[in-house]
Amino acid sequence: MSGTVFRFGAERSYPLAHAGPDARFTESLVDSVAGVLVGYGYPRLASVQNWAGLESALAAFLYSSRESTA
Repeated sequence: MSGTVFRFGAERSYPLAHAGPDARFTESLVDSVAGVLVGYGYPRLASVQNWAGLESALAAFLYSSRESTA
């Protein structure tokens, strides 16, 4: 099995190639994801550290680093 194809034949969509700033990755996006998590019973982002952690996790999921694409 290839690294980008799953059992059902669907190719992976993420992580995206990332060459620079992405206008879609905003505070509003992070806030929306945080809201969805709260809606599922997870705690609110109570500190700057929580916010930064969620932002980092989203970036890691969404984008491949330049180093890993070489």
